[in-house]
Amino acid sequence: MDDKNHIDFDAPATLRKWPSIKSERANTADHPYLIVDGTLDDCIRQFVSKPISQHHLYEIHTAPQLPLVSAVLSARHVHEFARLRDFL
Repeated sequence: MDDKNHIDFDAPATLRKWPSIKSERANTADHPYLIVDGTLDDCIRQFVSKPISQHHLYEIHTAPQLPLVSAVLSARHVHEFARLRDFL
C-alpha cells in the first residue's frame, strides 16, 4: 500500500458544530463547539448520523495527514472519507 494514500482513522479527532439559527450558521458565532472527542472514525460515524440538512454546520478537527487529510474537514470532505473509508 502506498503510505501517502493511507489515512489513520484511529487518529485523535473532534467533531464540532457551529451554533445555528434556523439551520444556518449564526453570525455571532466565533467558533464551533465540541460534539465528540474521539478518533477520526468515531467522528465520521457521528457526523453521518446527523441530519443531512445540517451537515454544513459540522466540522471535524484532526492532525493533518497530508496530502489527503487537512486539519479541518468540511462536510464535503467527510462525505468522501466516509464513502472511501474501506478502500483507503
